[in-house]
Amino acid sequence: MPHSIALVGIGKIARDQHIPAIAGNADFTLSATASRNAEVGGITAYRSLADLLQAAPDITCVSLATPPQVRYGDARRALEAGRHVMLEKPPGATLSEVQALERLAAEKGVTLFATWHSRHAASVAATRDWLADRKIQRLHIDWREDVRHWHPGQDWIWEAGGLGVFDPGINALSVLTAILPEPVHLQKATLSFPANRDTPVAVDLTFEPLGDAPITAAFDWLEQGPPKWNIHIDTDAGNAILSEGGARLTIDGHETSAGEDQEYPALYARFAELIAAGTREVDLSPMTHVADAFTLGRRVITAPFEW
Repeated sequence: MPHSIALVGIGKIARDQHIPAIAGNADFTLSATASRNAEVGGITAYRSLADLLQAAPDITCVSLATPPQVRYGDARRALEAGRHVMLEKPPGATLSEVQALERLAAEKGVTLFATWHSRHAASVAATRDWLADRKIQRLHIDWREDVRHWHPGQDWIWEAGGLGVFDPGINALSVLTAILPEPVHLQKATLSFPANRDTPVAVDLTFEPLGDAPITAAFDWLEQGPPKWNIHIDTDAGNAILSEGGARLTIDGHETSAGEDQEYPALYARFAELIAAGTREVDLSPMTHVADAFTLGRRVITAPFEW
């Protein structure tokens, strides 16, 4: 029998990714939604998760695609009701609240899955395997996109807790933490804030060197034209570019791995595996880098941002 799942937060990411992924997974049936002002045709809709949980005890799983600033309350509510919970990235507004959710899930004996969709891009695993027996000499992340295209009119992302350019940038950090042979920590950061916004529009990061190899990143939200989601890696046995957000791996000028976007289908497949195994998966390493950047970062004020 498939799990009855509820989707909370019916915005752009829910319609573009979550709903099609659930529809394509035989382990789940989308049975209800919760949103203040949106519905999905043919699916029972509630205005709040509290109403949904009270009215639908048969729903065993909840997937939260709400903004991170408001996610904790709903996640806690669902876990306390004994439901399995999947969290859109980033898993919360703070590290401590996600750690509290992990403890609660363990107490209740239910699954909590903090997702990082970019780790499931087609060529991330191939890049990790390629690096396993090589020495990195330099790694640079170049992650640039147009916020007006990817988050049109979404003011929450500019508010405190919305992460700003770290919303896409944390995808790069999730890939970085998946492919490096050992963890590194952040050493310094420069965060550029529009004069009228609470979150950064551009960021430069410098990590602890891996041996003597510099590890750096640059995120920019004002890129015009196609996005640039690339990781450049020089090693002692060839150079590589992991591009298109992790979809393509090119080594010494030759494409060696590529695939279509199956990131969200892979997330729901993993959620089903975790539920079946009775386990939880909460890796906060990408979010830790973001928290460190806000702690260490030098703040620069730039031109106001207007839609």
